[in-house]
Amino acid sequence: MAEAVSAQTLDAFHRGDFHLVQPKGAGHRAGVDAMMLAASVPSAFAGRLADFGAGAGAAGLAVASRCPRAEVLLVEAAPQMAHFARLTLDHPTNAHLAGRASLLVADVTLAGRARAKAGLADGAFDFVIMNPPFNAARDRPSPDALKQMAHVMEDGLFEKWIRSAAAVVRPRGWLAVIARPPSLPPILAALAGRFGSAEILPVHARAGSAAIRVVVRARRASRGALSLVPPLVLHDGPGDGFSARADAINNGRASLFGD
Repeated sequence: MAEAVSAQTLDAFHRGDFHLVQPKGAGHRAGVDAMMLAASVPSAFAGRLADFGAGAGAAGLAVASRCPRAEVLLVEAAPQMAHFARLTLDHPTNAHLAGRASLLVADVTLAGRARAKAGLADGAFDFVIMNPPFNAARDRPSPDALKQMAHVMEDGLFEKWIRSAAAVVRPRGWLAVIARPPSLPPILAALAGRFGSAEILPVHARAGSAAIRVVVRARRASRGALSLVPPLVLHDGPGDGFSARADAINNGRASLFGD
């Protein structure tokens, strides 16, 4: 099935520290969302991390790029996108990260023994990051079937993905998810009884505008209270240039939560 999408591009991230092989004109192409999600991981992180729904590998490799002691597993269910993740890992420009990054083709919604058999063992990770499909089916989905798979949310998606994250993360391990603000209720419902000390960071295109994204970070088996942390503003000038903070986050120079 990988041959169904053959045109590709090679795109630099973190100012050229790593590159992605991505589909051209089809499927999901990584950008700022993936970099913000990766930046939710503390800069000193030194454990095992799983990137659920990794696509071509942007968020996971961004963590490996910024955190030199992190080990990253890219988890992708779509064979076509897993093909691009494999091309990305094998590309010579990423040789310095290849020893700390690997790929697993698996469905993160599997449960119990089926999930473990697929390669996602209970308690195997210190951190899970995820950028699940968060567009509703009514939001005029793309005619591109591969892009639909990456963008359109199924019923109960957050419950299934976060259930799996709770299983594979060790006690006191971490979860981070990026989504649109309307997804907050199902995210918080899925966290209940599994993750605590949740921090919600709103992302605004400009100061004074409504948030366009939220990044939620929480800790496994914690009873800490929910908190709303200072937002990230992407643009602070008259043009489309990034604010200094957003530019640092986008290029792997800073963490999103200041740690």
